[in-house]
Amino acid sequence: MTNRLTGYQNAAPKVTLEYADGRQLLLDVYTNEIIRVFMNRGRATNSYAIEGDKHHKTSYTVEDKGDHIELRTPSLIVKAYDNCKVDFYDGDGNPLVMDYRGQRQPLPNDLDEEHQSTVLAEGHDINLLDKTNDHYYEVIKSMSPDEQFYGLGDKPGFLNKRGYDYDNWNVDFGQVHNESVKGIYKSIPVMYGLKNGHPYGLFFDNTYKSHFDLGKESENYYYYSATDGNVDYYVLGGHSLKDVVANYTYLTGVTPLPQKWVLGYQQSRWGYSTSDDRVAKIADGFEKYHLPIDVIHLDIDYMRGYRDFTWDTTKFKNPKQFVAEMRKRGIRLMPILDAGVKQDKDGYDIYQEGIEKGYFVENPDGTVFVGRVWPGDAVFPDFGRPEVRNWWAKHVKFFADMGACGVWNDMDEPASFDGELPTDLIFHDGEQKTTHTRMHNVFGHLQAQAAYEGMKAATGKRPYIITRAAYAGTQKYSTIWTGDNQSIWSHLQLAIPQLNSLGMSGFAIAGTDIGGFQKDTTPELLTRWLEASLFVPLFRNHAEMGTRYQEPWSFDRQTLDTYRDYLNLRYRFVPFLYDQLRHETESGLPVMRPLVLNYDQDPAVRQINDEYMVGTSILVAPIVNQGADKRLVYLPAGKWLDFWNNAEYSGQQTIMVNAPLEKLPLFIKKDTILPWGNKVKHISDEPEKVMTFRLFGDCGAYKHYQDNGLDFKYQEGEYNEYYVEVANDGQVAVKLNKHGYQPTYERVYVETDRGRFEFDYDDSNEDYRLVK
Repeated sequence: MTNRLTGYQNAAPKVTLEYADGRQLLLDVYTNEIIRVFMNRGRATNSYAIEGDKHHKTSYTVEDKGDHIELRTPSLIVKAYDNCKVDFYDGDGNPLVMDYRGQRQPLPNDLDEEHQSTVLAEGHDINLLDKTNDHYYEVIKSMSPDEQFYGLGDKPGFLNKRGYDYDNWNVDFGQVHNESVKGIYKSIPVMYGLKNGHPYGLFFDNTYKSHFDLGKESENYYYYSATDGNVDYYVLGGHSLKDVVANYTYLTGVTPLPQKWVLGYQQSRWGYSTSDDRVAKIADGFEKYHLPIDVIHLDIDYMRGYRDFTWDTTKFKNPKQFVAEMRKRGIRLMPILDAGVKQDKDGYDIYQEGIEKGYFVENPDGTVFVGRVWPGDAVFPDFGRPEVRNWWAKHVKFFADMGACGVWNDMDEPASFDGELPTDLIFHDGEQKTTHTRMHNVFGHLQAQAAYEGMKAATGKRPYIITRAAYAGTQKYSTIWTGDNQSIWSHLQLAIPQLNSLGMSGFAIAGTDIGGFQKDTTPELLTRWLEASLFVPLFRNHAEMGTRYQEPWSFDRQTLDTYRDYLNLRYRFVPFLYDQLRHETESGLPVMRPLVLNYDQDPAVRQINDEYMVGTSILVAPIVNQGADKRLVYLPAGKWLDFWNNAEYSGQQTIMVNAPLEKLPLFIKKDTILPWGNKVKHISDEPEKVMTFRLFGDCGAYKHYQDNGLDFKYQEGEYNEYYVEVANDGQVAVKLNKHGYQPTYERVYVETDRGRFEFDYDDSNEDYRLVK
C-alpha cells in the first residue's frame, strides 16, 4: 500500500514532510553540504557525538514538484517521494544517496533452532542481530556497480568495505582480529562512499546496537539496521572526499592539539609496573643503548589489588617521588585505569562513596549490579549521569597529584569476565533512566570525557587520555589504540587500513601496539612494524605479560641498531607531525590518511591497503610480508622523490622498490619543504632555539607552527607562524608571519641542494635576516 506524501511544513532550517499514515520525516538543513534525516520513534533525541548547535544559516528552496517535493541548497538536492523515500544528489545532479525501492533479499540461512545452538556452542560466528523486536528498523540504499565504501572506525579488515558487513556494538574481542570479524572495541557509525566517483558520507547517530551491510547481501543495495532508536542520520556532501570527511569532523569535533611530547616514543608492557625497580631498569636500558623515549606506561599491576585510583606502595615505595625522579630523567609515566570498581566494603573510598551516592549501574530490581573484572567482583559507574562524570573527574586529580602524564582507560566497552553485561541493566541517559542497550556504546566515550575534564581541571594542560572503547566524537577527549592485537604478520597488514579508517572517522591520534600485544614477536616483524609506524601519531610498543620481551635490546644487534635509527628519524619528523596536527584542528582532516582521501578521482588508489600518506606530501609504503625485501609501490599524480637517495619518479605509475630489512620505502612529493627536528633523547618542555627546514626538490613553500606545546594559551593567540620559501631562482626567505608566542627561534636553517642557509632573528624588525 502506498503511503502518500501529503505535504510539508517549512520552518527554516527544518522541512517536515507529512505522510498519509501520520508519520513525519524531518529534513534538517545544517549547512549547504550537511542535511539531517530524522524520524522520531519515541526514543531520546540527544546526541552524544555532536556538541552544541552546528547549524549554519543556509539559504535553500523547497518546491512541490507534483510527484515529489524538492529541497535544494547550493550543494545538495533532496527529492522526497511517497513511502518516506528520499534521494540525495550533489549540486550538479549526480546521484549520491538513493533510497532502494525494492525489497531486501536476505542471504539463504539454513540454520534451524537446533543447529543454531550447536553452531554457537562450538564458537562459530553467525549474525544474530535481533530483527524481531518492535523497535527494529532498516534504512536501505541503492548501490551502483562502481561504488566504494570507507570509514566505520576500527573495524578489522580492508580499506574498502564493499562486500562486508559489520556490527556497531563495542566488544572486548580477545580472539584474532581479521576481516571476518564484524566489530571490536569501538562503534563509529560513519561511512563514506564514492558513487561513480562522486563522494558522500552517511553518519548514523544511534547508540543502540546496529549493523551495516555494504553489499554483502546484494549487489543492488546496502543497508543500515538498528535494534532500536530513532531514524537519525546525516547526509554529508562535498566536492571531494576530503570535504566530506571535514563535514563529519565539523559535526562531531576535531581531535584537539596534544602536548607535543605525546608524539614521542612510548614503551609499555603488562608487567613493568610490578615494581619501581623494574620501571627504572627499562629507563636504564633506553639510556644505555642511546634510544630516545618520552613515556613508559604502567599496566594494572601498579594498583593496590586492582583498585582504581590507588597506587601499591609495596611495589612503589614512594610513588609520587618515583614519578618525579623519572620525570627528571626525561620520562613521563602513564597509568592505566579500568572501568570496573572493586566491590570492597573495607575502607575503599571510591566504592563506598559511589554506593552511598547511588552512582553505580543497577539491576532492574534496584540493587547494584556486580560483575567480575581484574579486581574480582566489581561495580560500574553510571557515566550517563553528569554528576557521576563530575565525581569521576574529581578523582582523576589523583593521577595529576602523583605527577602522572595522563590516564589510559581500558576495559571500558564495558568488559566483564562473565560475559557481556545484561541488556536490561539500568543506566541513566542524563537524568532519565534507560537501559544498557542505549548506553553501552557510549560508556567508554563518557568515561573518556570525564577523564579529559578531570585532567584539564587539575593541570591546566592539554590532557593525554587513551581509550580502548569509543563512539563517534570521542576524538574530542581521547587518543585511541586498536586494542589487543597479536604478534602476527596479518595484524601488521591490518594496521594500515585500520588506522587509515580511524583517521577518516575523526581519530587523528591513534595507534596500534607496535610488535603486537599478544603472542611472540620476531626481530623481523618488530622491525617492520616499527618502520610502518614511523608516522603513526600514537607511537607505542606494548606487549602482554608472558610473551617474549619486545624492548629494542631484547634481540640481535641489527634489530637494536635499526630500531635506534628509526626512533631517531621519528624525532626528526616530530615538528612536521605537530604541524599536521595543528592543521587537523583547522581542517578536520587526519594526519595519517589513505591515498584515496587525497586522490579520490584516481581509481588505482581506491583499494590500496599497504600504503599511506602523511598529509599531502609524504607517502609511506611499508614492508608487511615476512621475508620480503622488495615491493611494488604505486605513486599517485605528481613527481616523487625517494627519501633515501633523492631519485625522482613520475606519478600515476607502479614502481619496484628494493627494501632490505633496514629500509622503509618512503617518498616525498617533489618541491616540498619539511621541518627537520633536532636530534634529542626526549621532547623537552623548554622552547627550542633552533629549527631546520629541508627542501626536497627545486623550490617550495611551507607554513610552520610553534607554541609552548603544553597548555591552552595558543587558543588565546600565543603561537607563532613561520613562512619558509625557496623560489625558482634559488632565493631563500624566512618570515615570521604571526608572532604571538615568546620566544621565537633564535636561528633557522634552510637546507637545499644549493647549500645551507642560516637566518638569525632580528629583534628590531621582529623577523629573520639571512646571515650566510
